[in-house]
Amino acid sequence: MCPYCGAAEKVDEGRPKPAFCHRTVNLEAGRPVVEVALRRLEQAVDDGLRQGVTVLTLIHGYGSSGKGGVIREECRRMLDFMREKNIVADYLCGEDFVKKSGRVRALLQRYPALAAHHSLGRGNPGITLVLLA
Repeated sequence: MCPYCGAAEKVDEGRPKPAFCHRTVNLEAGRPVVEVALRRLEQAVDDGLRQGVTVLTLIHGYGSSGKGGVIREECRRMLDFMREKNIVADYLCGEDFVKKSGRVRALLQRYPALAAHHSLGRGNPGITLVLLA
């Protein structure tokens, strides 16, 4: 059972489904410089892995330039590195978090509770979902 969201592990046809625990982390709170936001990202991933969180929603913002912010780009670059090093399982950009995507359908099948996520279907480029398990 997740100590944060209280989700219990469900059993389907004798096979346990993965437990689901979700956390949202606001990396842009206080308008940090890129280095501070990246340290927050590393800390959030470390804490999530240690505490059994399965999905992190990172709020990094889109940026005020209209072309995408530096924090967003650098966070995703760091997540690419973390994925290559098997620190995180995968990540999904907020703008791709739509039900018609095959990746999202598979994710919702694995974690049905994500169907209630406030950003599902909104194409929000200011967030990134990180899969830890």
